Amino acid sequence: MKINHALAMALSALSAGLLISCVKPADDNKAPEVDSQRVAQDSAASTSAAEKDSSGDKITAVDISAETEKTYLTHVANDIVIPAYADAAKQSDLLHDLAQKHCQQAPVSGDELQALRDQWLVLAQAWAGAEMINFGPATASMSNLYINYYPDERGLVHSGVADLIAANPKLTAEQLANESAIVQGVPGLEEALYANDSLDAAQCAYVISASSALSTRLKDIEKNWQQNATNLLAIDKTADSDQGLNQWFNSLLSLVETMKSNAIDQPLGLTGKAKGHLPAATAEQSRAIINAKLATLNEALTDPVLTAILGSNNENEVADNLSTALADATTLLAQMPEDLGTADKATQQELYDHLTTITRLIKRQLIPTLGIRVGFNSTDGD
Repeated sequence: MKINHALAMALSALSAGLLISCVKPADDNKAPEVDSQRVAQDSAASTSAAEKDSSGDKITAVDISAETEKTYLTHVANDIVIPAYADAAKQSDLLHDLAQKHCQQAPVSGDELQALRDQWLVLAQAWAGAEMINFGPATASMSNLYINYYPDERGLVHSGVADLIAANPKLTAEQLANESAIVQGVPGLEEALYANDSLDAAQCAYVISASSALSTRLKDIEKNWQQNATNLLAIDKTADSDQGLNQWFNSLLSLVETMKSNAIDQPLGLTGKAKGHLPAATAEQSRAIINAKLATLNEALTDPVLTAILGSNNENEVADNLSTALADATTLLAQMPEDLGTADKATQQELYDHLTTITRLIKRQLIPTLGIRVGFNSTDGD
């Protein structure tokens, strides 16, 4: 099962859709019509605020001093970014400890297996939140693929984990760390925990090793941020450039665009042929993952420090629009089934439209108001 690292990383990047193109995808096509006048009306109403700038209203950038920018970026690093990685590492540690406890005597089933699954879901949600940080050590080293190999459009995780467990019934964390990204991290653990009604000794060894290896990766990323936040967010360069603000807000934009495309549109086949699968598809918990990402966006975009910056010109409309759009999407999501694939098409389309509104607000109102620019790797064609 061991794969050459260069080949594995290239394969992972290709499948995850991370290779950057300078040509935007043709996402400008209209979404298919849905048989619901209410959805169309709601969509039109929710996008009207996002398109105000297109109708002649000029966006006035706020005046952000170098010191204010430095204070905000320091807050982002210490109160948002580092805690996100710390929480993911903590939840992986808890899964590891629980696996060691319940796997003392295999097979594991019933309440003990359910406890492992419940903790896996908490871990998966924690990482879903940390994925908003689309730059820095996690992506530079491609560790993010070893943590969450997604989208797995060819079903490689399913066969890869089964083959690895069969070939290595006494797998250790050190051995697993040298394997392909396909058999590691959150998706690998999901496969082991949810694809079977019970865990035998070999599957237990995998869960123990995979959670340990995952914790190590997450702690390394957290430590790197603790030691290098000033450089990673260009906190010491605010007098000369807006590099840190650009990185941070384009990272948030990337999160919502990627979620909209890879986790909603493509697997549900909303604007084209269905491709790939929903997040946490084996666990049938896609709603929980999307909700975690929305919660992360809500925390970052309605953050009081950011809101104070946006309101410094006595204009709070951008913050209010973002808050409303995020609340609308979250409310709709709460009404949907745990497996978003079982929701009716009209509701799926409505969720997609809400995410489109959020994307437009970030691009056309928030980023211009902050006086920064949309990055070249923006993938959404709205």
